[in-house]
Amino acid sequence: MRTAVILAAGRGKRMGALTEDTPKPMIAVRGKPLLEHILERLREAGVQRALIVTGYKAEMIEEYFAEYPIEIAFRRQEVLNGTAGAAMLAREWVGAEPLLLTYGDILTEVSDYCGMVARLDAETDAVVVAKWVDDPWQGAAVYEEGGRVIRIVEKPPVGTSTTHWNSAGSYVFRPVLFEELERVPMSERGEYELTSALTQMIERGLRLLLYPLEGAWRDVGRPTDLDAAEKMV
Repeated sequence: MRTAVILAAGRGKRMGALTEDTPKPMIAVRGKPLLEHILERLREAGVQRALIVTGYKAEMIEEYFAEYPIEIAFRRQEVLNGTAGAAMLAREWVGAEPLLLTYGDILTEVSDYCGMVARLDAETDAVVVAKWVDDPWQGAAVYEEGGRVIRIVEKPPVGTSTTHWNSAGSYVFRPVLFEELERVPMSERGEYELTSALTQMIERGLRLLLYPLEGAWRDVGRPTDLDAAEKMV
């Protein structure tokens, strides 16, 4: 997988005072920005170029990675209206290549990056990476049959899910993704969400496969997650 897209536009309000002057992907973890740890792991997995979608305090990210060892491009999400809008900004830059898409606050092992890429066979349109949890109410509940994703529910109410799979914030897509992003409707939460594009792909009969995480993983969303992130890196 040559190409990666990293969504890093948000402020990270749950981080409180830590993001008053710093975008969440630039919070230091063992002396380096969180986003740099992500890029290092992607590079080790074989990624040769990356597009970073910036927004909140975009210049801090753009200046820091201006001379990074691999090709880095930037697109600014001027209106923070959801993950679908952010991903759509990568369309022209990605072109006809498959892409690995992830978020700027998700730490994943190199082995899992390699595993999710290998899951994209010739007949598959997307790979949805998922983590086994007690109740996926905090993220997106992923339902599968025989390894094929058949339904995704964003932010399900506590105790309503009959699946233990929770979206882990990384995906592998073929460019057909951008056709779906074009027609994503606004969600009940007032945003254009990547999950809606996945639902549309399922409804079209496209082939989405689940990749179950095997290694360590961390969503660095709150100050309390930083200790675990330090240990992971």
